[in-house]
Amino acid sequence: MTSQVSSPAEQTDAALVGEQRASGNGAEGKEVRRLDRVIIRFAGDSGDGMQLTGDRFTSETASFGNDLSTLPNFPAEIRAPAGTLPGVSSFQLHFADHDILTPGDAPNVLVAMNPAALKANIGDVPRGADIIVNTDEFTKRPMAKVGYATSPLEDGSLEAYHVHPVPLTTLTIEALKDFGLSRKEAERSKNMFALGLLSWMYHRPTEGTEAFLRAKFAKKPDIAEANVTAFRAGWNFGETTEDFAVSYEVAPATKAFPTGTYRNISGNLALSYGLIAAGRQADLPLYLGSYPITPASDILHELSKHKNFGVRTFQAEDEIAGIGAALGAAFGGALAVTTTSGPGVALKSETIGLAVSLELPLLVVDIQRGGPSTGLPTKTEQADLLQAMYGRNGEAPVPIVAPRTPADCFDAALDAARIALTYRTPVFLLSDGYLANGSEPWRIPDVDELPDLRVQFASGPNHQLADGTEVFWPYKRDGQTLARPWAVPGTPGLEHRIGGIEKQDGTGNISYDPANHDFMVRTRQAKIDGIEVPDIAVDDPADDSGRGADTLVLGWGSTYGPITAAVRRVRRSGERIAQAHLRHLNPFPRNLGEVLARYDKVIVPEMNLGQLATLVRARYLVDARSHTQVSGMPFKAEQLAEVFKEAIND
Repeated sequence: MTSQVSSPAEQTDAALVGEQRASGNGAEGKEVRRLDRVIIRFAGDSGDGMQLTGDRFTSETASFGNDLSTLPNFPAEIRAPAGTLPGVSSFQLHFADHDILTPGDAPNVLVAMNPAALKANIGDVPRGADIIVNTDEFTKRPMAKVGYATSPLEDGSLEAYHVHPVPLTTLTIEALKDFGLSRKEAERSKNMFALGLLSWMYHRPTEGTEAFLRAKFAKKPDIAEANVTAFRAGWNFGETTEDFAVSYEVAPATKAFPTGTYRNISGNLALSYGLIAAGRQADLPLYLGSYPITPASDILHELSKHKNFGVRTFQAEDEIAGIGAALGAAFGGALAVTTTSGPGVALKSETIGLAVSLELPLLVVDIQRGGPSTGLPTKTEQADLLQAMYGRNGEAPVPIVAPRTPADCFDAALDAARIALTYRTPVFLLSDGYLANGSEPWRIPDVDELPDLRVQFASGPNHQLADGTEVFWPYKRDGQTLARPWAVPGTPGLEHRIGGIEKQDGTGNISYDPANHDFMVRTRQAKIDGIEVPDIAVDDPADDSGRGADTLVLGWGSTYGPITAAVRRVRRSGERIAQAHLRHLNPFPRNLGEVLARYDKVIVPEMNLGQLATLVRARYLVDARSHTQVSGMPFKAEQLAEVFKEAIND
């Protein structure tokens, strides 16, 4: 869904809490309050449709023009036992009338579909927040499953909150009594009742959701209309019940966006579109060799829909077959991609080393998740950095690119393709589960804004022997990039060896000569070291005397949002602090060492145990301080702000 924004770009400070800026009366006589931001969390059993509910609320919020950020959080089990804590699925949405960066630290509104959802999430809910509970589920057995001896709705334990008891199941069944559905079938629409209620509370558009439901259940029109009816019933319940005396307005974020056409987009979808755009801009077929793995599978699903753009997808029998097929496609002249997560990278490592030796363009997309081994399949982490940097036998350097937001995954994919095609090398693209599943508004670029990625294939001899004979040398390099020529198989006169055994410089013949091996290893490293990447930008507002900060926060990847939100908080408190964020992790930007040397203190927040900090200390001999978290969840801005303040005052 897209929306038009026609105001100039303007960055505004996010308020620490949703301030009530104005109030009035709605048409029905109920009070309407205007807020600058809201954080809502939908939570229920994994079969309650919380992800769908959150997605629909997000889509309507995007079409309305709010800035937004989301955090889906779901169990790894396909279907955990109903009503248990491990089976709780949630979706958090932060939307505002100004520029925001994170899904929010704590929800202003919690929708709890059962006791497990309440117990799993109540610890994150601040005092005074609204809690909407489905009272139909608060019976003895569901409460006993999660350890409630008495009902939290009756024992006073929720007195610090504004609790709205709503019999969602009963009301949904009553609304659908004329559809002839069984009780179980009717109950499935209670998430749409809840969505309708929240849509009324926050004045969200409804037409898009109704159209979506009719399209989703087009082959079952009775089910489609039942869901639409439940959705409308929830809306009407909000209008008529006395328990909800107030509704809220959050104005569009007209000053947060440059002029353009926007749509809501998740990280995996943006990355998929970036890959398609890269293929078109390179004028090459796009080939994906992949094996399904959470949280990367959505890229395979999405790319398989776009054969009309010259995309070919291959769901392989395993991770090794997936990357083997992709590397074969690269040899054949395609823009080749393989997608995976951490465990799959381990299996692909030998073939990545082969791609280094063959010097062919290949994109290795790693959507990082909690590890080791299968670890936490649906949770996020940044712990594959050192694996991407060093996780191969021998000296096998590979460039590394990391997007910082869901929408930035589009640009990062284009950048990774640029490097792979220009320098004839495999490239790691390190996203993670937080970016992959999260979403935000994305300005759809014009085609003329995209980079020209076209390459020239080898077409004939490129070397003259001493006797004057013209021959093709597959490892004769470009003087600027050190890239070898890309010869498509079948081109007359360009036959050459491939394989993992060391090649002779220039000729590409098999060579066991020690001096040649030393030269080739150093040349491959020099090629990576020489990749052109932009200098790192530093956000360091000077004080009135022109003096900058003494403390720098250095981040990479998905920590950008929480770090930036925390830096803004620290600055509002009167402290000076600088921020820089890395997209290119190998090679580092050429000015990084000089930037780090300007600061007395360098703090590196990471969702691992300090991998970037280790690289920075080793490379630049800087006493970088790690602040780490490996909980499977993203950082909270408030938490980071306290860490930064302590470091400044240390």
